[in-house]
Amino acid sequence: MRTVVVTDPPRADAEQVDALAAHGVATVHEAMGRTGYLGPGIRPVHLGSRVGGTAVTVLSWPGDNLMIHVAVEQCRPGDVLVVTTTSPSTDGMFGELFATALQHRGVRGLVINAGVRDVAELHAMGFPVWSAAVSAQGTVKATPGSVNVPVSIAGELIRPGDAILADDDGVVCVPREDVPAVLAAAEARAAKEEATRAAFRRGELGLDRYGLRDRLPGLGIEYVKYGEDGS
Repeated sequence: MRTVVVTDPPRADAEQVDALAAHGVATVHEAMGRTGYLGPGIRPVHLGSRVGGTAVTVLSWPGDNLMIHVAVEQCRPGDVLVVTTTSPSTDGMFGELFATALQHRGVRGLVINAGVRDVAELHAMGFPVWSAAVSAQGTVKATPGSVNVPVSIAGELIRPGDAILADDDGVVCVPREDVPAVLAAAEARAAKEEATRAAFRRGELGLDRYGLRDRLPGLGIEYVKYGEDGS
């Protein structure tokens, strides 16, 4: 495996990333045609955070956090650090000291396809983390990897500078060149959802609003009065 540190990759527009984050992971995922989601295995360590930022990617050896140390130097304000390993790992590769260094650099959060620790401290300092595991298991600092190269989590490609959006529903990645189009699609979806919300508040049923009622007979669904089916 070639080990490199790529400096100053292009990044998605910060204002557009912030606007995307405001719509939330689920809306953006749907607006993208149900792509970009990093899967149910990446969960928030604490609920209640919503962030958007540009990816600084890290490819590390399992149980070895050397390249996270290397990556900190490459982070800028508005970034989200995205870490994965060359094979599955649940070791606690990241904790409160890393978060302190990243907060100083204006990093908005961490997405890691491995483990984290110091959970109480991370919560107290308000540093959002999405991870595959929580583990006190320590790591070493010995094996080279890469920073700011394309990585994959749950089959989704993440490149340096791509938009990373994370909230209580999980994490979604938007390719940096697609951010303007996805933002427009998310805004349109949000407007449509608001119209539907208003309709539901008036009492309209989803069966009618979505045109589902007429489809039921074709699916073999029958309405019968209580007792007529032998119950």
